[in-house]
Order: sequence, then structure tokens, then C-alpha cells
Amino acid sequence: MKNKISKELSKHRLEQAKEDLAASKILYDSKLYKSANNRAYYSIFHSIKAVLALEPIDFKRHKDVTAYFNKNYVNTEIFPRKFGHKIAEATSVREDSDYDDEFIVKPEETESQIKTAEELLNYVEKYIKEK
Repeated sequence: MKNKISKELSKHRLEQAKEDLAASKILYDSKLYKSANNRAYYSIFHSIKAVLALEPIDFKRHKDVTAYFNKNYVNTEIFPRKFGHKIAEATSVREDSDYDDEFIVKPEETESQIKTAEELLNYVEKYIKEK
């Protein structure tokens, strides 16, 4: 029963990641780059949490979620190592977008965040289907 619940939670989180990604694209097209960065980050975050639901393991703090994912999935190359840097960058951009009043967003930076979110989501979706 626990395994089924984990799989269902994983699928739910993956759907949330897809919704976040779609929202980030709409916001980007509307030139709302700070908000698009936020949604791209949350797409990444929910994608990671979809993977962790399969264990099942969870954390309260975002930094613990990403640290665990990096240690157990990126450093072990279950997911490409490039995601370690990209997740850290997305976190930084999201925090600057949300909390730094003087942060100037470049459209190409937001586009990069969206691309990272989309790429990770695709890897996660494939990983979940194989489990």
C-alpha cells in the first residue's frame, strides 16, 4: 500500500511541476520575468520532490530537498551532473527575483531557467516511468 501511495504522490508532484512550467511560459510570454523565474524554480522543485516521493522521503526545507537530490541522484549520476549547477542557479535566480527589489531580470536568463525546468522535468518523467 505504501508503495502505491508513493507512486501516486510522485505522479501528483510531477503534474504540479508541469503546471508550474506551463505557468512560467505564460508569464515569460507576458514579459513577467520575475514571476516566470519563480514558477520555473517551482517546476524544478516539484520535479525533484516527485523523485523523492518514490523512496519515500521528504524534507521541510528547500535546501534539504535539493541537497539530498544532489547527493543521491546527481552525484551518483542517476541524473546528469550538470543539474547540480543548474538547480543551484535556479535557486539563486528565484531568490533574487522574489526578494531583491533591485534585481534586474534579463529575458535570456529567464529563458534559461525555463529550459532547465523543462529539461529536468523530462528526465524526471522518464525516471518515474521506469520505476
